Amino acid sequence: MYKKSDEIFSKGTKVFILLILIIIMFLSYIYKLFSLQVLNGEQYRSQSRKISSQVTVISAQRGEIFDRKADLPMVINTDSFAVEVTPGEIPKDRYDTVIAKLAQFLDTSRSEIDKKIPKNVRRSYTTIQVKQNVPFSVISNIAENKSDLPGVSWISKPMRNYLHTPSLSHIVGYVGDINQDEMAILYNQGYTKNSIVGKTGIEKQYDSLLQGTPGREMSTVDVHGRVISNVPTIEPPKIGKSLVLTIDSDIQKLVEEALGNRVGASVVLKPATGEILAMVSYPYFDSNIFNSDNSAAEYAKLINDSSKPLINRAVQLSYPPASTFKIVMSTAMLQEGVFSPAKKIECRGRMSYGGRVFHCHVHEPGHGWLDMKNAMAQSCDVYYWTIGRDYLGIEKIASYAREFGLGKSSQIDLPSQVSGLVPTAEWKQKKYHSKWVGGDTMSCSIGQGYMEATPLQLANMIAMVSNKGTIYKPHLLKEVRDPVTNEVIEEVKPTVLTESTIDSEIWDQIQEALRYTVTDGTPQYPMHNKRVQIACKTGTAEVDGFKDSWHSWLVAYAPYDAPPEDRVCVATIVEAVNKWEWWAPYATNIIIQGIFANQTCAEATKELGFNYLVNKRTRQE
Repeated sequence: MYKKSDEIFSKGTKVFILLILIIIMFLSYIYKLFSLQVLNGEQYRSQSRKISSQVTVISAQRGEIFDRKADLPMVINTDSFAVEVTPGEIPKDRYDTVIAKLAQFLDTSRSEIDKKIPKNVRRSYTTIQVKQNVPFSVISNIAENKSDLPGVSWISKPMRNYLHTPSLSHIVGYVGDINQDEMAILYNQGYTKNSIVGKTGIEKQYDSLLQGTPGREMSTVDVHGRVISNVPTIEPPKIGKSLVLTIDSDIQKLVEEALGNRVGASVVLKPATGEILAMVSYPYFDSNIFNSDNSAAEYAKLINDSSKPLINRAVQLSYPPASTFKIVMSTAMLQEGVFSPAKKIECRGRMSYGGRVFHCHVHEPGHGWLDMKNAMAQSCDVYYWTIGRDYLGIEKIASYAREFGLGKSSQIDLPSQVSGLVPTAEWKQKKYHSKWVGGDTMSCSIGQGYMEATPLQLANMIAMVSNKGTIYKPHLLKEVRDPVTNEVIEEVKPTVLTESTIDSEIWDQIQEALRYTVTDGTPQYPMHNKRVQIACKTGTAEVDGFKDSWHSWLVAYAPYDAPPEDRVCVATIVEAVNKWEWWAPYATNIIIQGIFANQTCAEATKELGFNYLVNKRTRQE
């Protein structure tokens, strides 16, 4: 018969047995740990030192860069390697022998390697790159002699090869090894000490798109670095995205040749979209020089060059806009209704104010009586001095200048640009601790004095006229594409940068005045063109320090009789450091002729009849 006491005994027995099992298991684990760490610890530690997993980073190739036709790349990758040394891995008694042998393989001097591995780091386990752009044949020789070269390694480091015309160096830029400052910023984005990063231009602006994703090769190696696993695990790298720019290589070459070897800049853009078709700044440089081991010395030469070839004058330098600013003045006058465009002002070649005589660019006997259209065409300073000082004032002038995009960033997709300057009375007080006077207003009224603008800003200014009040954000990136399938991943759409509130009929009057400037004004000869109707404004900026020398400006859009979507806008400056030849109007006409007649620079120059003018010196406005 079943008893309750039997049930209690049965349960107690089960608990006791379970407890014994737990104790046995616990003691087994303790013994195993004791065996691993104490009895056989040295054996396993020795084995772990001899066998380890080695991870090698496989560099990803940067994405290629194309012009707007997207057929041939402007920038490609060339296979190359970099040789590295980990000094601490070289036995102390073999250091000199290893470095001497490595120098022979690299065809360089022992002293060059010693410069990169000074004595104070020779026991360090930090890897130091001693030579880049090493061909595969040299790497093969090093690999065959690896046992004689402890501490020597190599990495794949594709080299950028720039195939474009030289003037694209400011747009595309160049790449280089990541520095400490860049590493501090980019570390959390997956960059490493061996990363190649964009330093300027598109290479820097869109570095994250161009970088790609590095791969990894994981192998099992012994203490000597010998692979003991025949099947490594590989995660292949992914090439960076392909970028299609708005640049038209044919137009870029046309502009480059039209400007020639004159210090200055020229910008060509589509006013209806903001796309940059060409951007030339002279002097330029060869982006490929940064591929050499002597890149630091080459960079120092460029930095110390007085002509500043590293500066993109189209966006990184601002100049007095000179008489091109009369476009802003005329627009402000009409919109404010302060002076009738039909009413005339007499120009006698000079104007006295504040104990000073201001001379118009045409002195005795002056331009005579002029209305707005003829004042614009003849670029009469007296007319605009009067309008600025007596009818507008600096605050209204500054307000309209900003409405045209002056004095603020153009927001182009480049990593560095300046905003120019639109001065005011308040600005002068803060800057110079002095009062604004009427003479300051007069100077600003003709784009002189403190007023400054970049060539791109003036291209935007003339685009606003072409579009009757709209400036689209200028941009160089057109599309982002998949490097494998060539599928368009992202397309840049036109974005409004500035929308004016100026009345439509006023834009009609400004457009008519700019066309009249070509047909009946000072630039009617250099801007005469049988192929296409042009609307334009010249500018001649006085420059301190250059006697009898002036910056030569021309801003234009064409065709005048076409809708904005079929037009181009051009802004060209030739600096005062050049021999004076009033070249900006001629260069701009050559550019427009070449674009719409589908001609080379030489063909356009010949058809326009400008060949004999190349060395002619003239001074007009």
